[in-house]
Amino acid sequence: MKISILTLFPEMLQGPFEYSIIKRAREKGLIEIIYVNIREFGIGKHKTVDDTPYGGGIGMVMRVDVIHSAIMASKCQTREDTNCREKTILLSASGKTFKQSIAKKYSKLDHLILVCGHYEGIDARIKHFIDEEISIGDFVVTGGEIPAMLITDAVTRLIPNVLKEGATENESFSLGRIENPRLEYPHFTRPQLYENHAVPEILLSGNHHEIEKWRVMKSYEKTEDIKKITE
Repeated sequence: MKISILTLFPEMLQGPFEYSIIKRAREKGLIEIIYVNIREFGIGKHKTVDDTPYGGGIGMVMRVDVIHSAIMASKCQTREDTNCREKTILLSASGKTFKQSIAKKYSKLDHLILVCGHYEGIDARIKHFIDEEISIGDFVVTGGEIPAMLITDAVTRLIPNVLKEGATENESFSLGRIENPRLEYPHFTRPQLYENHAVPEILLSGNHHEIEKWRVMKSYEKTEDIKKITE
């Protein structure tokens, strides 16, 4: 799979992808991450990528023509790959919230293009040249680079052979039905007793049937507790 990240600050992205699971996935050739510098598609001698907003206002707006050029240069068809399954995603506070189900959908693509906005955002006409707008939550960050890191990480670990077989089947948001996923049950390891806090007796019983029942129950409880907190 290929992930192209369109950004004004490619240097921000390079460090996080040089470690751990993503590094190993890249070394195995399971994923290719490309940093596309939007500035290279800027207008004129100074490679301008933004301008003042029509109607007035504070800040600058990224130009639709510049971003569109960067998207088109990144698309599969520019490499004569007509069978490429790809999506172009704008990272935006007004997009739908990113979830594990979306990560699974993206992991089945051949090419994912992530567009990182900056300043006051991108000219609204960019919506005609993308497939989806995605948000990582109801808050605002300086630019799209950190959301791009999160999405890249979430998608990469779902690509076949990146993790051990079955590793993603019993974790948070993979349990339960797709439309109503659950959080993972709590885990414990040594020491068995720490500052008067003991490991639950059921986990020491050796009764795997009862242990599984306990884990399912705790998974539901944990999910409901989180829902109450966030409501």
